[in-house]
Amino acid sequence: MKIAIVQPYFLPYIGYFQLINAVDRFIVYDDVNFMKKKWINRNNILIAGQPNLFIVPLKKVSQNKLIKDVEIAVDLNWKSKTLKKIDLAYQKAPYFQKAFDLIESIINQNQTHITKLAFTSLKEICSYLNIQTHLTPSSTIYENAHLRSQERIIDICKKEDADHYINPIGGTDLYSKENFLHHQIRLNFLKPELIVYRQFKNEFVSHLSILDTIMFNDPEAIHNFLKRFQLI
Repeated sequence: MKIAIVQPYFLPYIGYFQLINAVDRFIVYDDVNFMKKKWINRNNILIAGQPNLFIVPLKKVSQNKLIKDVEIAVDLNWKSKTLKKIDLAYQKAPYFQKAFDLIESIINQNQTHITKLAFTSLKEICSYLNIQTHLTPSSTIYENAHLRSQERIIDICKKEDADHYINPIGGTDLYSKENFLHHQIRLNFLKPELIVYRQFKNEFVSHLSILDTIMFNDPEAIHNFLKRFQLI
Protein backbone atom coordinates (compact mmCIF):
# COMPACT_ATOMS: atom_id res chain seq x y z
CA MET A 1 0.00 0.00 0.00
CA LYS A 2 1.47 3.32 -1.12
CA ILE A 3 0.14 6.57 0.34
CA ALA A 4 0.88 10.30 0.21
CA ILE A 5 -0.24 13.04 2.60
CA VAL A 6 -0.40 16.66 1.39
CA GLN A 7 -2.32 19.82 2.27
CA PRO A 8 -5.30 20.65 0.02
CA TYR A 9 -4.38 22.97 -2.86
CA PHE A 10 -6.85 24.58 -5.24
CA LEU A 11 -6.14 23.62 -8.87
CA PRO A 12 -2.45 22.88 -8.14
CA TYR A 13 0.30 22.28 -10.69
CA ILE A 14 0.80 18.94 -12.43
CA GLY A 15 3.41 17.70 -9.94
CA TYR A 16 0.67 17.47 -7.29
CA PHE A 17 -1.33 15.18 -9.59
CA GLN A 18 1.76 13.09 -10.33
CA LEU A 19 1.91 12.37 -6.61
CA ILE A 20 -1.80 11.48 -6.46
CA ASN A 21 -1.37 9.15 -9.42
CA ALA A 22 1.72 7.49 -7.90
CA VAL A 23 -0.06 6.17 -4.79
CA ASP A 24 -2.98 3.93 -3.84
CA ARG A 25 -4.46 6.35 -1.30
CA PHE A 26 -3.97 10.12 -1.15
CA ILE A 27 -4.61 11.82 2.18
CA VAL A 28 -5.70 15.45 1.96
CA TYR A 29 -4.08 16.92 5.08
CA ASP A 30 -6.77 19.41 6.07
CA ASP A 31 -6.56 19.40 9.88
CA VAL A 32 -3.23 21.19 10.18
CA ASN A 33 -2.72 24.94 10.60
CA PHE A 34 -3.37 27.19 7.66
CA MET A 35 -0.19 28.75 6.25
CA LYS A 36 -0.33 32.08 4.46
CA LYS A 37 1.28 32.50 1.03
CA LYS A 38 0.97 28.80 0.25
CA TRP A 39 -1.01 27.37 -2.68
CA ILE A 40 -4.14 26.43 -0.74
CA ASN A 41 -6.30 29.18 -2.26
CA ARG A 42 -4.28 30.45 -5.20
CA ASN A 43 -2.19 29.55 -8.22
CA ASN A 44 -0.83 30.96 -11.47
CA ILE A 45 -2.20 30.99 -14.99
CA LEU A 46 -0.57 32.24 -18.19
CA ILE A 47 -1.33 35.80 -19.28
CA ALA A 48 0.70 37.52 -22.01
CA GLY A 49 3.44 34.92 -21.65
CA GLN A 50 3.87 35.47 -17.90
CA PRO A 51 2.55 33.78 -14.72
CA ASN A 52 -0.41 35.65 -13.28
CA LEU A 53 -2.01 34.88 -9.92
CA PHE A 54 -5.65 33.98 -9.33
CA ILE A 55 -6.92 33.88 -5.76
CA VAL A 56 -9.93 32.51 -3.91
CA PRO A 57 -10.67 35.21 -1.27
CA LEU A 58 -10.78 33.98 2.30
CA LYS A 59 -12.51 35.20 5.46
CA LYS A 60 -10.52 36.02 8.62
CA VAL A 61 -7.37 34.18 7.61
CA SER A 62 -5.22 33.13 10.55
CA GLN A 63 -2.34 30.74 11.00
CA ASN A 64 -4.03 29.69 14.25
CA LYS A 65 -6.91 28.16 12.27
CA LEU A 66 -6.95 24.67 10.83
CA ILE A 67 -7.23 24.58 7.04
CA LYS A 68 -10.59 22.82 7.25
CA ASP A 69 -12.03 25.73 9.27
CA VAL A 70 -11.00 28.53 6.89
CA GLU A 71 -14.03 29.99 5.13
CA ILE A 72 -14.27 31.51 1.67
CA ALA A 73 -15.05 35.23 1.82
CA VAL A 74 -18.52 36.38 0.87
CA ASP A 75 -17.56 38.06 -2.40
CA LEU A 76 -20.14 37.67 -5.12
CA ASN A 77 -17.74 38.84 -7.81
CA TRP A 78 -14.67 36.63 -7.37
CA LYS A 79 -16.10 33.72 -9.33
CA SER A 80 -17.18 35.77 -12.34
CA LYS A 81 -13.95 37.80 -12.30
CA THR A 82 -11.80 34.67 -12.14
CA LEU A 83 -13.72 32.94 -14.92
CA LYS A 84 -13.52 36.04 -17.12
CA LYS A 85 -9.76 36.20 -16.48
CA ILE A 86 -9.39 32.54 -17.48
CA ASP A 87 -11.60 33.02 -20.53
CA LEU A 88 -9.56 35.96 -21.82
CA ALA A 89 -6.28 34.19 -21.14
CA TYR A 90 -7.09 30.86 -22.79
CA GLN A 91 -9.95 31.29 -25.25
CA LYS A 92 -7.62 30.47 -28.17
CA ALA A 93 -6.07 27.42 -26.51
CA PRO A 94 -6.66 24.13 -28.39
CA TYR A 95 -8.68 22.44 -25.63
CA PHE A 96 -10.28 25.59 -24.28
CA GLN A 97 -13.98 24.71 -24.30
CA LYS A 98 -13.73 21.32 -22.64
CA ALA A 99 -11.23 22.61 -20.09
CA PHE A 100 -13.17 25.81 -19.40
CA ASP A 101 -16.41 23.91 -18.83
CA LEU A 102 -14.62 21.76 -16.25
CA ILE A 103 -13.03 24.71 -14.45
CA GLU A 104 -16.29 26.66 -14.50
CA SER A 105 -18.13 23.75 -12.87
CA ILE A 106 -15.46 23.60 -10.12
CA ILE A 107 -15.40 27.33 -9.41
CA ASN A 108 -19.18 27.56 -9.37
CA GLN A 109 -19.44 24.92 -6.65
CA ASN A 110 -21.51 26.19 -3.73
CA GLN A 111 -18.77 25.64 -1.13
CA THR A 112 -18.27 27.77 1.99
CA HIS A 113 -14.81 26.47 3.03
CA ILE A 114 -11.60 26.47 1.04
CA THR A 115 -10.71 22.88 1.93
CA LYS A 116 -13.96 21.63 0.40
CA LEU A 117 -13.48 23.68 -2.75
CA ALA A 118 -9.87 22.50 -3.06
CA PHE A 119 -10.93 18.88 -2.46
CA THR A 120 -13.59 19.22 -5.15
CA SER A 121 -11.02 20.60 -7.59
CA LEU A 122 -8.73 17.62 -6.93
CA LYS A 123 -11.51 15.05 -7.38
CA GLU A 124 -12.85 16.65 -10.56
CA ILE A 125 -9.42 16.95 -12.19
CA CYS A 126 -8.60 13.36 -11.19
CA SER A 127 -11.82 12.19 -12.83
CA TYR A 128 -11.02 14.18 -15.98
CA LEU A 129 -7.54 12.63 -16.17
CA ASN A 130 -8.74 9.12 -15.25
CA ILE A 131 -6.71 9.00 -12.04
CA GLN A 132 -8.16 6.19 -9.93
CA THR A 133 -6.50 6.99 -6.58
CA HIS A 134 -8.82 7.23 -3.57
CA LEU A 135 -8.76 10.66 -1.85
CA THR A 136 -9.47 11.01 1.87
CA PRO A 137 -9.52 14.16 4.08
CA SER A 138 -7.36 13.56 7.15
CA SER A 139 -9.90 15.28 9.41
CA THR A 140 -12.56 12.65 8.76
CA ILE A 141 -10.86 9.50 9.96
CA TYR A 142 -7.52 9.39 11.79
CA GLU A 143 -8.12 11.23 15.10
CA ASN A 144 -4.42 11.86 15.68
CA ALA A 145 -4.17 15.65 15.65
CA HIS A 146 -2.40 15.47 19.01
CA LEU A 147 0.64 14.03 17.22
CA ARG A 148 3.09 16.26 15.42
CA SER A 149 5.02 16.21 12.15
CA GLN A 150 6.73 12.90 11.36
CA GLU A 151 5.00 11.01 14.19
CA ARG A 152 1.61 11.85 12.78
CA ILE A 153 2.57 10.86 9.23
CA ILE A 154 3.86 7.50 10.47
CA ASP A 155 0.69 6.98 12.51
CA ILE A 156 -1.47 7.54 9.42
CA CYS A 157 0.70 5.11 7.45
CA LYS A 158 0.20 2.48 10.14
CA LYS A 159 -3.56 3.01 10.25
CA GLU A 160 -3.67 2.52 6.49
CA ASP A 161 -1.35 -0.53 6.64
CA ALA A 162 0.92 1.37 4.25
CA ASP A 163 4.42 0.07 3.67
CA HIS A 164 5.47 2.86 1.31
CA TYR A 165 5.09 6.61 1.91
CA ILE A 166 5.81 9.08 -0.90
CA ASN A 167 6.30 12.76 -0.12
CA PRO A 168 6.80 15.81 -2.36
CA ILE A 169 10.46 16.56 -3.02
CA GLY A 170 10.25 19.72 -0.90
CA GLY A 171 10.02 17.61 2.25
CA THR A 172 13.47 16.03 2.11
CA ASP A 173 14.62 17.95 5.19
CA LEU A 174 11.49 17.13 7.18
CA TYR A 175 11.49 13.35 7.29
CA SER A 176 14.08 10.64 7.97
CA LYS A 177 14.16 7.46 5.89
CA GLU A 178 15.72 5.66 8.85
CA ASN A 179 12.83 6.61 11.14
CA PHE A 180 10.29 5.35 8.64
CA LEU A 181 12.20 2.10 8.09
CA HIS A 182 12.15 1.57 11.85
CA HIS A 183 8.38 1.22 11.42
CA GLN A 184 8.74 -0.98 8.31
CA ILE A 185 7.73 1.88 6.01
CA ARG A 186 9.72 2.81 2.93
CA LEU A 187 10.07 6.57 2.37
CA ASN A 188 10.64 8.20 -1.00
CA PHE A 189 10.40 11.73 -2.36
CA LEU A 190 8.78 12.45 -5.72
CA LYS A 191 10.84 14.70 -7.98
CA PRO A 192 8.90 15.77 -11.11
CA GLU A 193 10.65 16.06 -14.43
CA LEU A 194 10.28 19.34 -16.29
CA ILE A 195 7.28 18.86 -18.57
CA VAL A 196 7.29 21.19 -21.57
CA TYR A 197 4.40 21.68 -23.98
CA ARG A 198 3.34 24.34 -26.47
CA GLN A 199 1.72 27.43 -24.89
CA PHE A 200 0.62 29.52 -27.86
CA LYS A 201 3.85 30.96 -29.31
CA ASN A 202 5.42 31.86 -25.98
CA GLU A 203 8.55 30.57 -24.38
CA PHE A 204 7.36 27.83 -22.04
CA VAL A 205 6.40 28.87 -18.49
CA SER A 206 6.49 26.02 -15.96
CA HIS A 207 4.79 25.38 -12.59
CA LEU A 208 1.45 26.90 -13.53
CA SER A 209 -1.91 25.56 -12.36
CA ILE A 210 -3.13 22.27 -13.86
CA LEU A 211 -5.65 24.59 -15.48
CA ASP A 212 -2.92 25.61 -17.94
CA THR A 213 -1.98 22.00 -18.67
CA ILE A 214 -5.52 20.95 -19.56
CA MET A 215 -5.99 23.99 -21.81
CA PHE A 216 -3.08 22.93 -24.04
CA ASN A 217 -3.14 19.12 -23.83
CA ASP A 218 -5.71 16.35 -24.10
CA PRO A 219 -6.28 13.98 -21.14
CA GLU A 220 -4.32 11.13 -22.76
CA ALA A 221 -1.21 13.30 -23.21
CA ILE A 222 -1.50 14.58 -19.64
CA HIS A 223 -1.87 11.05 -18.31
CA ASN A 224 1.50 10.30 -19.90
CA PHE A 225 2.96 13.42 -18.26
CA LEU A 226 1.90 12.02 -14.88
CA LYS A 227 4.49 9.24 -15.17
CA ARG A 228 7.42 11.58 -15.71
CA PHE A 229 9.07 11.77 -12.29
CA GLN A 230 11.79 10.19 -10.21
CA LEU A 231 11.51 8.66 -6.77
CA ILE A 232 14.45 9.80 -4.65
